[in-house]
Amino acid sequence: MLSLQELYLRTNKVEGTIPDVMCSLKNLGALDLSGNHFSGSVPPCLGNVTSLRALYLDYNRLNSRLPASFGGLRDLIEFNISSNLLSGKIPFEIGNLKAAALIDLSKNDFSGKIPTTLGGLDKLINLSLAHNRLDGPIPDSFGKMLALEFLDLCYNNLSGEIPNSLEALVYLKYMNFSFNKLSGEIPTGGPFANFTSQSFLSNDALCGDSRFIVKPCPTKSTKKSRRKVVLTSLYILLGIGSLFALAVGYAVLRFRKTKKNPSQVDVSLVKEYERISYYELEQATEGFNESNLLGYGSFSTVYKGILKDGTLLAAKVFNVQLEGAFKSFDTECEILRNLRHRNLTKVITSCSNLDFKALVLEYMPNGTLDKWLYSHNLFLNLLQRLDIMIDVASAMDYLHNSYSTPVVHCDLKPSNVLLDQEMIGHVSDFGIAKLLGAGEASFVQTSTIATIGYIAPEYGQDGIVSTSCDVYSFGILIMETFTRMRPSDEIFNGEMSIQRWVSDSFPSGIHKMVDSNLVTPGEEQIDSKMQCLLSIMELALRCTLVKPDARISMKDALSTLKKIRLQLVISCY
Repeated sequence: MLSLQELYLRTNKVEGTIPDVMCSLKNLGALDLSGNHFSGSVPPCLGNVTSLRALYLDYNRLNSRLPASFGGLRDLIEFNISSNLLSGKIPFEIGNLKAAALIDLSKNDFSGKIPTTLGGLDKLINLSLAHNRLDGPIPDSFGKMLALEFLDLCYNNLSGEIPNSLEALVYLKYMNFSFNKLSGEIPTGGPFANFTSQSFLSNDALCGDSRFIVKPCPTKSTKKSRRKVVLTSLYILLGIGSLFALAVGYAVLRFRKTKKNPSQVDVSLVKEYERISYYELEQATEGFNESNLLGYGSFSTVYKGILKDGTLLAAKVFNVQLEGAFKSFDTECEILRNLRHRNLTKVITSCSNLDFKALVLEYMPNGTLDKWLYSHNLFLNLLQRLDIMIDVASAMDYLHNSYSTPVVHCDLKPSNVLLDQEMIGHVSDFGIAKLLGAGEASFVQTSTIATIGYIAPEYGQDGIVSTSCDVYSFGILIMETFTRMRPSDEIFNGEMSIQRWVSDSFPSGIHKMVDSNLVTPGEEQIDSKMQCLLSIMELALRCTLVKPDARISMKDALSTLKKIRLQLVISCY
């Protein structure tokens, strides 16, 4: 009993208090007592079961305070104690749950202020404090929870303004501040651009954009005398005249300079970053020396560079002699200048003229996923590979569902997945990406062909591109990542593809199919690891079904991978 790792008693009619004997299960990874009739206090000693990764106590009749000792559960990933009768303040020690991805304290009787320490939980994806009696402001520190996708604070007594820091929560897909006492202007930047009035109901003192169905904010200017108005207008006219004169002078100088040196490179910023000249870029890469070569693309060559201030960069230089290079450069500029996601390659700036085009990108010190899969002196374990697939799925879900216009990457493969210092995956190379456009169109047609082996059937045969094409490529990427077999390997020719090989081997031949380095015969937790690999390959097969409409969505694929990861961590780590 003391070696028990998982205990599930969900949805029964168990009554009484939670026995203290639970606290002696020092190897317990998951405890699910939800949906029962447990009453009384929450045992503080549960905070000493530091092996816990998942704790579900929701939908019971618990009526104590939340013990501060729960701050000791530093490896807890999911914590749900909603729908009870808990009261008192939320302990500030909750900020110690650094590994938490889900915290749900909703539908209780908590009071007092929201602990600012919650803002330090940078892995938190889902936070609900709804239906309590919390008061005071929304902590400004919430803007630091950069992974947050779900935030529910409705039905409390919260007051003050909505912090502008929340505009930094670029992953936020759901937010509900309704039925509080909030005031001031509703922010409009970042995720707020996608929210409606449903997120702010019954906060009578809020003001701002009319789409939120709130009153307009009062103007800050006061009435001026007629004399002040006239003087102000005069100053404005004089200012405009001065600016016009400066602009004309600058244009003349620019024209003369261009005539003197027509080959001078024009630097156009992709976003508002510091400008970099062609000379600086050339110096940073030592004249685009082959010793700094990082890799090749269909239309480009990528070099490592270092600026004089020590900043590392990756310079993606397009071969303008190749047909399609100009279009590839323009496409990548158009897409990357508007997209922001932690799992997408970050563009710094660009250089462009008639004979030179380059993108300056964030440098990724650990190279490509392809390098890590096939280098003899490098190795990724099961959890690392799964984490990278979650990173890729997060980026693809953002491209498909969280941007104003759905984006199809069209060329997802290991060499287009870059790894940073922390081994976090970043999707790169948008040279042949497609914007689906507004309206009802769910696909476009193209003559551009992606990499053979990763390409969806409808894309390769008819040139039909949709988000389902990326899902198919993602499924192939999963298969390659966990089998360490390239779709282009000699074994896969004719009718035998990597998809067919995995399908024919599933499920009984899973041990022959997966990378032998991932599971060693006789090792501990081998059954749990094999079950994890079965779930991963089942997902890959759902991604690579022949009919596009039958494939799983990227959003559901991401959710499935997160569930697989949680089960793996609970069972094996």
